[in-house]
Amino acid sequence: MAIRPRIITREISVEDNLAADMHPVLKRVYLARNVSDPVETENSLQQLIPFDKLKGIKEAVAILAEAIQEQKRILIVGDYDADGATSCALAVRVLRALGCQSVNYLVPNRFEYGYGLTPEIVAVAKQHDPDLIITVDNGIASVEGVNAANAAGINVLVTDHHLAGEVLPDAVAIVNPNQPGDSFASKNLAGVGVVFYLMAALRAHLREQGWFALKDIAEPNLAEYLDLVALGTVADVVKLDHNNRILVAQGVARMRAGKACAGIRALLKVSGRDEKKIVSSDLGFCVGPRLNAAGRLDNISIGIDCLLSDSDDDALEKAKILDEFNRERRNIEQTMREQANIHLETILSTQSSDDLPSSICLYDEAFHEGVIGIIAGRIKEQLHRPTIVFARSGADLIKGSARSIPGLHIRDALDRVATLHPELLSKFGGHAMAAGLTLKKADYEAFSAAFNSVVNDLLDDDALQQVLYSDGELPLTEINLSMAEALQNAGPWGQGFPEPQFAGRFDVVQRRIVGEHHLKLLLKAGDQTIDAIAFRKTDADWPAQVEQVDVIYKLDVNEFNGRRSAQFIVDYIEPINTDLTTQKG
Repeated sequence: MAIRPRIITREISVEDNLAADMHPVLKRVYLARNVSDPVETENSLQQLIPFDKLKGIKEAVAILAEAIQEQKRILIVGDYDADGATSCALAVRVLRALGCQSVNYLVPNRFEYGYGLTPEIVAVAKQHDPDLIITVDNGIASVEGVNAANAAGINVLVTDHHLAGEVLPDAVAIVNPNQPGDSFASKNLAGVGVVFYLMAALRAHLREQGWFALKDIAEPNLAEYLDLVALGTVADVVKLDHNNRILVAQGVARMRAGKACAGIRALLKVSGRDEKKIVSSDLGFCVGPRLNAAGRLDNISIGIDCLLSDSDDDALEKAKILDEFNRERRNIEQTMREQANIHLETILSTQSSDDLPSSICLYDEAFHEGVIGIIAGRIKEQLHRPTIVFARSGADLIKGSARSIPGLHIRDALDRVATLHPELLSKFGGHAMAAGLTLKKADYEAFSAAFNSVVNDLLDDDALQQVLYSDGELPLTEINLSMAEALQNAGPWGQGFPEPQFAGRFDVVQRRIVGEHHLKLLLKAGDQTIDAIAFRKTDADWPAQVEQVDVIYKLDVNEFNGRRSAQFIVDYIEPINTDLTTQKG
């Protein structure tokens, strides 16, 4: 079962201050995303928000500068996803370039230690005998872990971007745009973005101190590391506000220029992507998943080592291992999706599409803990409901991965459950759209009911109606390769700055299933024909003869056998006799 979306054409509500000679299609797209200042269409590094706007950054820089100057031992403690891996690699690479002679990293195995700087991880960290621990992409919730490090005589510097709880860790410094009292204009930095800002501030401080001249060290150009920043930012699906778009655009430009690190080049190669032609979505759909697969199934360290490698051969060898992890992850995911569908059929067997529960919770003993987040995301997309999928974690506990829909801040919803039912949740944390939690297996049913009740209170019927936004109809004269390339280069597109989607009605010339799960079409309007593909969509529920379809699509560039052409990436498709309606909003 899938929810039939309401199609809304984006309206323009801002004054047009863009260049008069800008192509009208591009202008409409920008204005519909509330971009009316020409500066916001530029991706120059000079437009970045200054680093001194981050709370705690001066204290953090002073601590790091002293650690480097006194050659203290630094240990980076990262997270086990692509943002954590890129954050860790960035910190290690830049600290070494700044003259730190003793910097290492440690990433918790998610299946043994869970998330963040826990007391158990501090015990492992002590084996490295660090003077300073730096958390990247985690730490803001590690109150007990920081206390354990303090008790062991180890200072902790927290860098993170997750939302803070009521109590902050007792760290020597905290750099996090989302901590209380921070005035940094962009709250959407990924963990790797926070690390980049900290390293930029540290370099500026060392320059002022004459450190590079004193030690005869070449001052590093931090733009050389923006490939890592772009990868982590896109893979973590943070909002691409203007500040993040600059970071991503600059990083992608470096990759296209052949200046990516060996690890990213290798990951692009095993992904079948030409680095000279990549776009930001390639990082999210191709490179990021291969890093994430290691963290989901084994240990992200192989991914970090790949990103730290300066040898093309060594990086390629590690990238191939990551690619195998990703293949294994896909197989596990397919099995879990089949299992999840069985559970969903039971839950929804007595429900109509207009009478679904407000939330979905699923648990199966056979679910793999490392893949539940993907399954939760798939179900959320299919049913447009906040979804939590659980897997067993030890004898008595289960871990859940939550994905939300617009209008529901998932971490706040979990916090409300914890307030109303303090006995249910062992721990939780996360973002507005994604979160993790742990509870007793025996409390699963009670939690599911409590979560659904909270969602019922927080969301109305309109919020539970899936909405698909369109940029209106694209003139037939603009359905061509030139426009596809112009739209591609007008990004980077991503979370919070969505790639343009257009609506249209087309004749069906051909239709067939490819790769078992994808619908391939040849569409026609007027005298023009164009290839189209709808991923994870079949025509099994269609009439045998369909002459026309309404589609919501992205205009994309297709490359095959050295030939470039325009094609549709179809986000929604429906035979016209089902009366697809469009509303203004």
